Amino acid sequence: MEINSMSLGPLGTNCYIVYDAHNALIVDPGGDPSEIINFLHKKGLSPRGILLTHAHFDHIGGVEELRSHYELDVYLHENEAAWLEEPRLNGSARFTGEEIKTKRAEYMLRPGELKIASFIFEVVHTPGHSPGSVSFIFRDDGFVISGDVLFQSGIGRTDLPGGDMNELESSIRNYLYQLDESFIVYPGHGPRTSIGKEKTDNPFVSN
Repeated sequence: MEINSMSLGPLGTNCYIVYDAHNALIVDPGGDPSEIINFLHKKGLSPRGILLTHAHFDHIGGVEELRSHYELDVYLHENEAAWLEEPRLNGSARFTGEEIKTKRAEYMLRPGELKIASFIFEVVHTPGHSPGSVSFIFRDDGFVISGDVLFQSGIGRTDLPGGDMNELESSIRNYLYQLDESFIVYPGHGPRTSIGKEKTDNPFVSN
């Protein structure tokens, strides 16, 4: 299993391509879908789904084009089911002045194991940054994609609609910090980190 990071869209959101020899998952395509298409073509990969850690505008800007180009299903937590269609909820109307929207996700994410094609991973509901924020844990490969929940020496903002600092801290302590300290954390923005480093050094939520 390999993972490739691309900084895409208006806020430089980290889009991740998780892939093996043949198949790929696209996580949080925040924009610039042509870059994703080019990478998949160059590697000879077949995408099997679009996973969203949450539905803020800077994480969904490439969904419509990729979904149409590859005829892909989109996976999103049910608490944000309406956000893909509603620029007021996903923040695009407020922050960019442009409407970013697409139709609703085909699948609602629920906590627990999820299998897509050759990929098996765990979905954990980690609200606080937004009500439907989730993290994707790839236990056999020792990494977690945390969206805008946990960053290197930082945490997701909680001043947006549905944000809650108490929930965010609980999500980090009760789920992410329960992972082995060696786990690599791939956040929604900025460089990767590790669970051990954040438990020791994170100034917002330490161990």
